[in-house]
Amino acid sequence: MRGLCFWKLFYRGIMALSAMLLVLVMACGPAAAPPDVAPAQAPASTSGNVPGLEAIVATKVLNTGKQRFAFLLTIPTGIVNVPEVEVTPVYLGDGNVAQGTGTARFYIWPYGIRGSYVTEINFDRTGPWRLDIGLDHEDLAGNTQATVEVIEGGPVPGIGSAPPLSRNKTLDSAGSLEKLTTHFTPDPELYRLTIEEAAGNGSPTVIVFASPAFCTSPTCGPQTDALSALKDANPDRANFIHVEIYDNPDEIQGDLSKVRLSQPVLDWGISDVPGWFNESWTFVLDSQGIVSHRYEGFASVEELQQALDQLLMSG
Repeated sequence: MRGLCFWKLFYRGIMALSAMLLVLVMACGPAAAPPDVAPAQAPASTSGNVPGLEAIVATKVLNTGKQRFAFLLTIPTGIVNVPEVEVTPVYLGDGNVAQGTGTARFYIWPYGIRGSYVTEINFDRTGPWRLDIGLDHEDLAGNTQATVEVIEGGPVPGIGSAPPLSRNKTLDSAGSLEKLTTHFTPDPELYRLTIEEAAGNGSPTVIVFASPAFCTSPTCGPQTDALSALKDANPDRANFIHVEIYDNPDEIQGDLSKVRLSQPVLDWGISDVPGWFNESWTFVLDSQGIVSHRYEGFASVEELQQALDQLLMSG
């Protein structure tokens, strides 16, 4: 897989760190987020027989309606990876109204080291919510909580919306991969089409906004590698596009003070997310160019394949 050596070295380093350091240090590259824009971690509390059980929220932009919610679970010795945990959403207004308890499934990330839990939650109103997370698996049991804010709308295109038809740079327009991506071993096939072209050619489209060398949140992963793997598993079935977060990857050379955000990142409102600092976003568009799925932070190949299969089977 592309970028294999880089990511293997990276994840070996991560495993040597404690769960607390996972929150404080960079996760995907040599650049650290400035203190004033570092990704925020949701408050957590613990009980049960697992000391230090903590939730790290990956999905911070949540709207009303059915939403994908992703999070990591950590204990002082590392990442929790049991197959399933329970999640109960509780609305914190009007006397703390609890919704039904659901199951969050663990998805392993590439190279078998880290992973996140994913579930769908129907947020029926805006405002503050608490997610009660229960772990009960053999000798691991405990509870933790995370709080989130559910909003109406927001700067990033939502499910069911028609996103901006951005004219991102391509190999034809830029002339070289070095001007298109910070990936060490980029896949040229991810830089053939603009979003405008893909949205108009009658096929589903998967778009990843990410900076492979410089993502810095504890919930980011090798998203462009996952996109390439998805493309290889679905030849000629959809469009696959990587948009680099930065407009001038060939000029950065490890110095983020030189960066300029790419125009599609501005078009799609990603840089307007409060506290955002180059976290990845993935969007799946249907054959009409409408957003059918949205993923903040890392999305596994399995999740993306399921979304793509839904579109291909329906039309």
